[in-house]
Amino acid sequence: MPKSTVLVLGSDPPPNLDRLAGRAQVIYADASSLADRLPTADVLLAWDFTSDAVREAWPEKGPRPGWVHTASAGVDRLLCPALIADDTLVTNARGVFEQPIAEYVAGLVIAMAKDFYGSWELQRQRRWQHRETLRVAGSRAVVVGSGPIGRAIGTTLLALGVKVDLVGRRAREDDPDFGFVHPGDALNDLLPQADWVVCAAPLTDATRGLFGKEAFARMPAGARFINIGRGSLVVEKDLVAALRGRRIAAAALDVFEEEPLSTDSSLWDVPHLIVSPHMSGDTLGWRDALAEQFQDNFDQWSAGEPLRNLVDKRLGYVPVQ
Repeated sequence: MPKSTVLVLGSDPPPNLDRLAGRAQVIYADASSLADRLPTADVLLAWDFTSDAVREAWPEKGPRPGWVHTASAGVDRLLCPALIADDTLVTNARGVFEQPIAEYVAGLVIAMAKDFYGSWELQRQRRWQHRETLRVAGSRAVVVGSGPIGRAIGTTLLALGVKVDLVGRRAREDDPDFGFVHPGDALNDLLPQADWVVCAAPLTDATRGLFGKEAFARMPAGARFINIGRGSLVVEKDLVAALRGRRIAAAALDVFEEEPLSTDSSLWDVPHLIVSPHMSGDTLGWRDALAEQFQDNFDQWSAGEPLRNLVDKRLGYVPVQ
């Protein structure tokens, strides 16, 4: 008899959980059936990490899974008061997305600095128009979020010769990569010196709407803004106003307040804004990597060993050791 029941939220495409054969019963649920099936499960795998169903269906009393794993770095789509308060363990996909996202951000920085988009547009128009572009080396980036994704972004930009100010929740001295990690309350003082501002912070009550009218007003006119964190970290109407008013030079969004972005959204047509469909961490084989990570952690769970990537539910992320 299977020792555990693993409930998978979402099945399109389903994860390859072949290593659980003979060890666990794997069942599936969608948003409409999740509430009925949660009490029967020992483990919940939130494979569909774009769904709010866990937050909406989590029981306030009675049986519930002892462990929830989300196939994403962020856990904001999961956490609700009942889940935060109970003894259920929550883990995330830390370790899968960091370097792909860092490469994506580095690609955006180079593309913006070298005006690749402008070259493509001029090519389509068959226009030979010489321009001067920006040097990446020697520019300054403020990376907000000192977790693994923010650190990978920062170290990748350092390799390009960018001077990086990393911002975390608290100040940290003698950092092996950045020397000093700035506390969150230093952000306003750092923004006026930034050529690049990259948002990689987790979404919490403290960071929601972090980048709004005031933050964009503090950036220099030549600054470029990139968000690969969560859509609600940015007040989108304030970003649109900053771009249309040329208060900042350009921006790129990979995440949005509402996803997928509707076809009638004004964001599609904002000048100097690059829109991508929440794909910065998704490289070939990423689903296999997520499934392997979950199964590795299932081995830990089955053996009674500590789980990897354990989220502090009250903070909303895996604390940096």
